[in-house]
Amino acid sequence: MLQVFDTHAHYDDGRFDEDRDTLLASMPENGVQLILNPGCNPETSRKAISYAEHYSFVYAAVGYHPENIEGVSDEQIADGLKEIEEMAKRPKVKAIGEIGLDYYWCKDPGERRRQQEVFRAQMRMAGRCGLPVIIHDREAHLDSLTIVEQYPKVRSVFHCYSGSAEFAKQLLALGCMISFTGVITFKNSKKAREAIEVIPMERLMIETDAPYMAPEPYRGKRNSSLYVHRMAETIAEIKGITPEEAARVTLENGKRFFGID
Repeated sequence: MLQVFDTHAHYDDGRFDEDRDTLLASMPENGVQLILNPGCNPETSRKAISYAEHYSFVYAAVGYHPENIEGVSDEQIADGLKEIEEMAKRPKVKAIGEIGLDYYWCKDPGERRRQQEVFRAQMRMAGRCGLPVIIHDREAHLDSLTIVEQYPKVRSVFHCYSGSAEFAKQLLALGCMISFTGVITFKNSKKAREAIEVIPMERLMIETDAPYMAPEPYRGKRNSSLYVHRMAETIAEIKGITPEEAARVTLENGKRFFGID
């Protein structure tokens, strides 16, 4: 059985309400050694901390996701960021995240600038807290890269990576980690596979982004950390190594990045 680290899963999602505790309790016996649950706003960040404090193998990140600032006043965001920074002091909080930019739905230039401002505020927060960041980058590669470049002392992982091999090389030059979801198991995942080919093993992490994007052969089902082994197996296939080696290296990469003993 592979021993794996799911570095990004949203157990605060309502799709886990019926069996969250039973599911999480089953993880160690299924080879899931560690889980990192990021927050997307103050409420989900609080929930992430509650799971981390209940389960020894679960850790939390706290942050404001770019989609979650839509319709929220500047004053509310400012108050939320203060609360997030206070939560970041809790022992089981290991990152600021999920933060970043999402231009897929956001077409208004003013709203995009607002996303950038909140992103920068949280990069500064991470610097003050001495924590790494988990970056959401959807159709905003250039702006995400530009902002990350401005904070060279803040360690970053680009989660649910969707960019090209060339963009991956740019991120690697900045010292970033890159994390992949079940998308890499899909038949049309040529771009992701090309990116994995150029990323050294020591810079790779794996995740489910549960409950979204379940890998093959579970595509279409609710995703969970029980399926994260499929990402290790797929990376092993692409890299020409054993699944055990892919699982071991990505587990150690995640522990090192998040500062987990």
